[in-house]
Amino acid sequence: MIPVLLILIPLLGGLSAFFIKNEKSSRIWTLLISLIVLVFGVYGVTLKAGAAGLTYNGEWMQALGGSFSVALDGMGQLLCLLTAIGFPLIFAATWNNTYKNANRFFALMLLSQAGLMGVFVAMDALLFYFFWELALIPVYFLCSQWGGEDRIRVTFKFFIYTFVGSVLMLIGILYLQSQTPDHSFSIYSFYKLELSPNTQSWLFWLFFAAFAIKMPVWPLHTWQPDTYEKSPGAVTMVLSGIMVKMGVLGLIRWLLPVFPVAAYSWGDVVGTLCIIGIIYASLIAIRQDDIRRLIAYSSIAHIGLMCLAVFSANESGMQGVMIQMFNHGINIIGLWILADIIEKKYGTRKMSGLGGLAQQAPVMSIFFVIIALANIALPLTNGFVGEFLMFNGVINTASNYYFIFIIGAGMGIILGAVYTLNMVRKTFYGANIVPSSGMPDLSWNEKLALSVIVIIILILGVYPQLFLNISEDISKMIVNKVDVRGLISK
Repeated sequence: MIPVLLILIPLLGGLSAFFIKNEKSSRIWTLLISLIVLVFGVYGVTLKAGAAGLTYNGEWMQALGGSFSVALDGMGQLLCLLTAIGFPLIFAATWNNTYKNANRFFALMLLSQAGLMGVFVAMDALLFYFFWELALIPVYFLCSQWGGEDRIRVTFKFFIYTFVGSVLMLIGILYLQSQTPDHSFSIYSFYKLELSPNTQSWLFWLFFAAFAIKMPVWPLHTWQPDTYEKSPGAVTMVLSGIMVKMGVLGLIRWLLPVFPVAAYSWGDVVGTLCIIGIIYASLIAIRQDDIRRLIAYSSIAHIGLMCLAVFSANESGMQGVMIQMFNHGINIIGLWILADIIEKKYGTRKMSGLGGLAQQAPVMSIFFVIIALANIALPLTNGFVGEFLMFNGVINTASNYYFIFIIGAGMGIILGAVYTLNMVRKTFYGANIVPSSGMPDLSWNEKLALSVIVIIILILGVYPQLFLNISEDISKMIVNKVDVRGLISK
């Protein structure tokens, strides 16, 4: 029942928030709901995948072949934990932000959390699609109602991209359902399908387009920097830290196991797109003066490496991706929190208009440096573990072009250090060129949220075995289903 509760609590909490007119009361209610979800998210991780409390099957749209089938496997446990931790951190860090019609804002945020939880636990394709849309629809309203200048154009672009991807995926889902002997949307029925290579190929691209848009992967990324820049800070944190993981999960849980032949056949093409995206986004990030846009492009580069490691189709790469989805989410939320704080305190996001902030805000500078170093995978931080495993997976890929992929991935890692350290230097060190804001270094709620993030960074950097144990079984299962080595030997 835990997966059901992870969906139901934020869903009912979000619907209730619409009726709480007082801003302070709605803020407290939303934080309380997110903390309750956190309790169940942590409890879900303590149980072994496959335990009775981590699965639920109920009746739902039986006439269409659907069912309310949800479960927490190792990957779902990590992503639900990320979602459960991320939302209270976001609410706490942005506690002092004011919103017009605040109850609606917080209600939509909780509905988005419910949709995300549903995506991460759904084991029925129709249910997966339902929650895929439920997670996205509130974001459309959040961006269009509370975003910055030019938000309507940016939100419309975001809507068109994601809508086209969703329609393509729906076509693929309906076709697969028609091919199952029991006319079911169950993921296990999809896994049992024996499709011809040609059929797998066109279906592969329908699903890949939807997932690639969501991550995003070059060249389907153009909606992302503008959306991240114009969205409210809290929404950007959800989009960048959590929502992009929907696409990565889609690759691992739905794409590779259902279309293993197509994944092998088109793996080099996808890998090439990833390498182009990594290098392109990194070079663009180096040229950025706006902190928000720099972080946005850095996210494209990081997700590109995850996608490349997924298609390495070996256990090291797969485990690295699953761990890095959590670690990247924590780290990037931390960077967005700090970017939001800087913008509020100093009225600018331009690095050329900042400098020497370490003298005015030493505590904030310490947090920024630690989280930035974790984001570039410094040893003894959480980012190192996942990135090392992913890079090892790329090295051991079955592709004939593995050497090119290694060079591209390595360049991405090096360039990531360049633009991140450059951001730290320009923002916090050098000449002090901004007048004092007269505000305290960090407020209590900001210190609390950032402290939790730093603790997670250090704990998982020193003792990653906790998450390696969780992701081990699901990684082996996915790799066995793809069976790339077996295909090569034939």
